Amino acid sequence: MSSVRGAVPRGPALCLALLAAVGTLTAAAPPTAVPSALCAGREVRRLPFSTGTVHVHKRDGYVCAVTLPARANGARRTMSVSVQARGNRPVTDTGWYTHHAGPVTVHAGRRCVRIEGRVGGGTVSSGWILC
Repeated sequence: MSSVRGAVPRGPALCLALLAAVGTLTAAAPPTAVPSALCAGREVRRLPFSTGTVHVHKRDGYVCAVTLPARANGARRTMSVSVQARGNRPVTDTGWYTHHAGPVTVHAGRRCVRIEGRVGGGTVSSGWILC
């Protein structure tokens, strides 16, 4: 029986290399990849404004929205996102966030919805859409 002396176990080294590669790919991913992970369905609208963007997704009668800042510098700032199905009250997420406000999901069925978003002093309002 022969043994190999000085061999480095490949399992842990390979695992670390894979984790480093995944971390690099994650860091290089565009910021628009985030809403897809937060909201189910397909993106149907983007509402850009001076300090951010609201991403709107729809699936099976549900509408989901997330507000992202234009610059992700890690600083806490006021952010909000609101979704209102016509005939109902708005569902809102407001607070001091570093990455995003939301997701906020409402069941709209085939009704129109109004989306609003805010990052710092910049705001956007969609009016009634997705009718």
